[in-house]
Amino acid sequence: MQLFYTQNITGNTAILGEEESKHCVRVLRKKTGDIIHFIDGKGTLYQGEITDLHKKGVWLNILQKEEKKKWDTHIHIAIAPTKNISRTEWFLEKCTEIGIDEVTFIDCYHSERKKIRLDRLEKVALSATKQSLKAHLPKLNDLITFKEFIAAIADESISKYICWVSEENLHFLESSQQGENLLILIGPEGDFSEKEIKMALDAGFKPVGLGESRLRTETAGVIACHLAHLVNSFSK
Repeated sequence: MQLFYTQNITGNTAILGEEESKHCVRVLRKKTGDIIHFIDGKGTLYQGEITDLHKKGVWLNILQKEEKKKWDTHIHIAIAPTKNISRTEWFLEKCTEIGIDEVTFIDCYHSERKKIRLDRLEKVALSATKQSLKAHLPKLNDLITFKEFIAAIADESISKYICWVSEENLHFLESSQQGENLLILIGPEGDFSEKEIKMALDAGFKPVGLGESRLRTETAGVIACHLAHLVNSFSK
């Protein structure tokens, strides 16, 4: 199944944006009367018939729509973007394929990247959403300092975990209550500073490990996302 994306939906009519329309018309050679599938990024899968099309817009008559079930636990990963941004893009792509609700990019003491292009990362997430046939598009939050992020979520009643390299035998992620928000912190290549670790622990974060191997930031993020699904699927 080839998926398209649009939020321009009114009644039984939907219109694809310019980029999606170019792909539909120029690459896939779709014509009036063809049936295509598209998502709104909010959980609904649509089937629509093309009623009018050109490279800047494709008009669709909605024939069917289906609410797609999502995983029960809200998964939010806050991660330091890597020096090589392609590694961050890889993390985002794979976590979107696995299933993730929200990603926040955090600027830490040891961070080697202080700027990101959120628009580019949003395209990566959208592409992975369509490729993996998901109807839910993850929310991406722009870069924020570690201190500001901790302050912003300090009072939220969620299951909070922080992963870092430690000589101690840290426990793996624990199961959260079904439907409960789950937040996992992943540090930069140089790991979190001692001050940042203390700040997180004081804010109610639980220290957790991801195994004995020393992992790259993007690998740790993907494993954390997968474990979040795994432990909560066994808790049902």
